[in-house]
Amino acid sequence: MPVFYLTEEILFPPVHYAEPSGILAVGGDLSPERLLEAYRRGIFPWFSKHDPILWWSPDPRFVVYPQNVYISRSMRQILSRGVFEITFDMAFPDVIEGCSSLRRDEGTWITDDMIEAYIRLHELGFAHSVEAWKDGILVGGLYGVSLGAAFFGESMFTRESNASKAAFITLSLNLKNLGFYIIDCQVYTDHLESLGAFEMPRIEFIKILREALKKNTLRGNWTDLGLFKKSFSKEELKGK
Repeated sequence: MPVFYLTEEILFPPVHYAEPSGILAVGGDLSPERLLEAYRRGIFPWFSKHDPILWWSPDPRFVVYPQNVYISRSMRQILSRGVFEITFDMAFPDVIEGCSSLRRDEGTWITDDMIEAYIRLHELGFAHSVEAWKDGILVGGLYGVSLGAAFFGESMFTRESNASKAAFITLSLNLKNLGFYIIDCQVYTDHLESLGAFEMPRIEFIKILREALKKNTLRGNWTDLGLFKKSFSKEELKGK
């Protein structure tokens, strides 16, 4: 199938035109309007520093149902003991920089333009971070975009064992309690598979996404909204 070249108009081709690799389109920009339209259609940007902007919609899609996040016995102990302090939207620029620097030697796809674009989305209340702290030091976290009852995970990092897992599990339990339908993890990683992620046919993902987008978006700073718990009891963790 052909790869579509985007113009200044904020339009995307239907996702079923994507290449087997998942590439759907090339070009455009990283404006908030285009990024949000992409996420609404099950599309995300992913490209290296010297590449043009590439837009993807892979099939299958790697996802987690928030209610099915897997918490191992060791992670239950870590979470119940409060080894890490988990916060929301308290250090978004530091989290995205942490994700970028961790992969810099690998030719990171989190370029300066991407960092700037997602900080803009954060300032608009659509992009969010989850931080894991230990002794007042940021040791892990993740960031992504929230629309309706869907959370689109972009990247995570850890500087101490289990920090990013603690952030992801705490996020998932909160999203479950808030009625979120799905967490999009985009493409397979064994790290996320260990937390309950699985591959879903794209057509099924798009169907769930459309339903999720009918719900209200929790826009704004998630700490300020006062809806997110930083920790969970042993009983709540045992439920998983």
